[in-house]
Amino acid sequence: MTITLPVRVMVEDAWDQVALNLPPETSLESLKQRALQLTHVTGSPDSYLVKYRGAELRDEQRSLAEAGVVRNATLIVLPRRRRPVR
Repeated sequence: MTITLPVRVMVEDAWDQVALNLPPETSLESLKQRALQLTHVTGSPDSYLVKYRGAELRDEQRSLAEAGVVRNATLIVLPRRRRPVR
């Protein structure tokens, strides 16, 4: 039996959430790329960051388990640069 970690990822550019069941060994970079693909965001994944519990997860080579992500957690993927308000 394979253990998976259910998480929700909010992608700010699409203003949409995706539910994922991933192995705990999945890198944060892979999670980000998958969430961007599923929400049809076409920008470069490098121009987005991942936040968990309000803090940026800077080392995207770390796994979900290494980053301390727990079951049913919500992560946020948002642009690295703020956009001007018009």
